Amino acid sequence: MLTKQRTSKFLKHIACPNCGSSDGNALHDDGHTYCHVCHTYTDGDGVITKREIKPMNKDLEFYDNATSTAIADRNISSAVCLKYGVKQDVNKHYYPYFDNDGVLSAIKIRLVSSKAFSIAGEFGSTMLFGQNCFPKGGRFLTICEGELDALSAFQMMGAKYPVISIRNGASAALKDCKAQYEYIDSFENIVLSFDGDEAGQRAMQSVAELFGGKVKMMKMRTGLKDASDYLKIKADKEFVDDWWRAEQYVPDGIIQGSTLWEMVSKPIDKAEVDYPYAGINKLTYGIRKGELVMITAGSGLGKSQFLREIVWHILSKTEDNIGMMFLEEGVRKTARSLMSLAANKPIHLPDVDVSPEELKDAFDRTLGTNRLYLFDHFGSSSLDNIVNRVRYMAKGLNCGYVVLDHISIIVSGGDVGDERKALDAIMTRLRMLVQETGISLLCVSHLKRPESKGHEEGASTSLAQLRGSGSIAQLSDIVIGLERNGQATDMIERNTTHVRVLKNRFSGYTGGAGDLLYNPSTGRMLEIQETI
Repeated sequence: MLTKQRTSKFLKHIACPNCGSSDGNALHDDGHTYCHVCHTYTDGDGVITKREIKPMNKDLEFYDNATSTAIADRNISSAVCLKYGVKQDVNKHYYPYFDNDGVLSAIKIRLVSSKAFSIAGEFGSTMLFGQNCFPKGGRFLTICEGELDALSAFQMMGAKYPVISIRNGASAALKDCKAQYEYIDSFENIVLSFDGDEAGQRAMQSVAELFGGKVKMMKMRTGLKDASDYLKIKADKEFVDDWWRAEQYVPDGIIQGSTLWEMVSKPIDKAEVDYPYAGINKLTYGIRKGELVMITAGSGLGKSQFLREIVWHILSKTEDNIGMMFLEEGVRKTARSLMSLAANKPIHLPDVDVSPEELKDAFDRTLGTNRLYLFDHFGSSSLDNIVNRVRYMAKGLNCGYVVLDHISIIVSGGDVGDERKALDAIMTRLRMLVQETGISLLCVSHLKRPESKGHEEGASTSLAQLRGSGSIAQLSDIVIGLERNGQATDMIERNTTHVRVLKNRFSGYTGGAGDLLYNPSTGRMLEIQETI
């Protein structure tokens, strides 16, 4: 019994599991696929056949006997088909491909019924489609993603400028254009008119990067995928308008200044929170997300206390969560020291009287807010461990601010031979972490001992004295130095800290930023206003 043979219908382009092409594989409604890149045929039952490219002799006969008539279903004229040497017969369309010597080497054959493609001849050494029609050089060259798009674009533009097409779809666009680099680069302007889908846009970007500043990238209108779609609905004028409006290619990271008006016309955003001290704010304009702030001073000169004052201020002025990593003290010491600021008395010391009510109130205003997360560092303080904990605080616990006291202990906690290289690695990781998470990271770093009097005796701080290599200064956005004569006989002098902004990437303002007086009875470090 004879059954009527059914002609399959093309559905869409899909990825090819054989060669990896993202869109070179044609899927039909009977389940079979054919990849136009690697020429692999898979029937509806999954049986794979590698199809060799046929000798061209037989198909060349058909090509010779075919005529360049209009492609009616695409509104492409016979004159355009004749220009490109595209021919048709009852069942097939023939798209000729020439080698670099201008010799006809291959024919891409499109079945009218199924829209499936096959190739006859030696396709590997051919030029781009249509390249043989146009000599080198000129004002404009347009490159499309397919033969029909090239024909359509050339016709809609009144046959004024050369239009060619890549050979094997988006996946092979870069390879095709590299092979014909000299020819393409001979034109003053290169307009890319690829499909508006994801694969086409990726391919257009890769080709644009190859030719750089002479490239213009055409954007398809909503609902229209390619040049052929424009011509099918006779939107010739719209295509030409969009072609002239093609945007100049600009590499990633390069922004044309004229496009920034909306951005620069907006008022400068204020910092999310300021420092607890007016003198520092005057120079730094507050604490910003996405910045790495380094606090430095000699040993025992109040870096941790200064950092806790900042934490208490952030806690009081924002609704952000805060991560606290004080690596030289236990969690209980960190917690009680912060509660001291809320209680306005040093309840972290053993000889300070505090009532149960005062203690609970201090707890409720600090730890009890559910916004503080402390790092219990019992165990490893390696770089990887610290970085992972900071990342978790930022992403897992939504901490907008993280304080780390101090980075030098990370060096001592790891298996490090070269301290300078270790600090380089630490700062690089922390810098990348800030950029990744967008948090404000406030760290403490130690200073090298100066040649003359020590920092414990009131020596000035400087960037050059930062311990280790220059990476601490280089990779920090703000560096704040604290100076105090911890050996002074006068109690006021002994408890007065001079603040110096050593680096300020935001405003550039540096220098003295006021004095802070530590009150032993309250445990607070407060600004001496009259000296500002």
